[in-house]
Amino acid sequence: ELGGYLAKLDKQTEEQLALTIRQMQEAEGVTEALKAADQLEWVRRMNNIRNRAEEIVYNEIVYK
Repeated sequence: ELGGYLAKLDKQTEEQLALTIRQMQEAEGVTEALKAADQLEWVRRMNNIRNRAEEIVYNEIVYK
């Protein structure tokens, strides 16, 4: 029972994280064009987005 709950929670968290990252990318203009033009800047911005998205999602789903 606990294993099923944790698997469901993990799947829900990963789906919400992916959605949040995509939304933040769009809102902040982090595109494939930026990746092609300046890879280091793209990586920096994606790391920043991922860190913020993880904090948001984990606080909403995991730590509630």
